Amino acid sequence: MVKAEWFAEWFDSPYYHILYKNRDESEAERFIDHLLNTLSPPPGSHMLDLACGKGRYSRHLASKGYKVTGLDLSKKSIDFARQFGHERLHFYTHDMRQPFQESAFDYIFNFFTSFGYFEEEAEDLQTLNSVAHSLKPEGTFVLDFFNTHYVRQRLTGHEHRKIGDLSFDLHKRLDGKHVIKTIQFADGHKNYYFEERVRLFELSDFERLFAAAGLHILRTYGDYQLQPYNWMESPRLILVANLSNP
Repeated sequence: MVKAEWFAEWFDSPYYHILYKNRDESEAERFIDHLLNTLSPPPGSHMLDLACGKGRYSRHLASKGYKVTGLDLSKKSIDFARQFGHERLHFYTHDMRQPFQESAFDYIFNFFTSFGYFEEEAEDLQTLNSVAHSLKPEGTFVLDFFNTHYVRQRLTGHEHRKIGDLSFDLHKRLDGKHVIKTIQFADGHKNYYFEERVRLFELSDFERLFAAAGLHILRTYGDYQLQPYNWMESPRLILVANLSNP
């Protein structure tokens, strides 16, 4: 039997949404608003929210008047998101490694470290190839990732989080080219164990992979206020790219 990929199990679990339900959504929406002000998308631009989860940020983009498509591997998340769909907002279950619609999008967004989940780097390149496939010739791709150096220097080992009747034990560690978070808890008489694995990509890795996919990095930012990227101090690595000239 082939073992399910960690993100397919964890992101489709109700416990994932319980653990992260108190995230600061207002900070995330302020970042998206700031990004839109900087990019200045023309009215009616067609946007793809890649790895959209339950669609909160797709809905936020659509509320600005853009045409938005949200994609996510989690069927349960997409089923939830579809209740908010309308003529400018559509959701589909889709694996980001696979091509979607060719030359269809003015902007493709991959927010909040929704990249680097796969076992092999070749699969990350597949994802970027699919992004390039879906961008219009003059389109823009934005990938929001953590700053690997920042994460390495500030990694916390253990955290205990009580949410309702559930007590989550969280452990973070470095394992070669990955940062791994384990999530353990009990619900009733059943014990659960999940794992998050994200590859520790440096800017040089992204430069190499983007180039291989025919994408050209235009600029980088280091936080959600879009300050310049500093490899030692920035908490984020936000990449803005377009298709390379042939």
